[in-house]
Amino acid sequence: MNCSRSGVRLDKFLQLSRLVRRRTLANRLCQAGRVTLNGRPADPAAAVHPGDIVAVSLVTRRLRARVRSIPTGRAGQEDCVDVLEDRAPE
Repeated sequence: MNCSRSGVRLDKFLQLSRLVRRRTLANRLCQAGRVTLNGRPADPAAAVHPGDIVAVSLVTRRLRARVRSIPTGRAGQEDCVDVLEDRAPE
């Protein structure tokens, strides 16, 4: 597993964990208020640490995940996050 225990920028984490395909999309989602970190709207530069809860609202789904560790490379999603909820928006 290619993961670290230190923090990283939220937009970078979303890309590396494969919760979002591209970092620019992660950045836009954060700026639009569609990403929360521990229940609060987060900007793209917010630091993500193990144990944090990240929620992303996309057009077709809502995703909540607990950060297990910080990926240092393009790791598989299952290696670094525990998906808590993945459902279609209401």
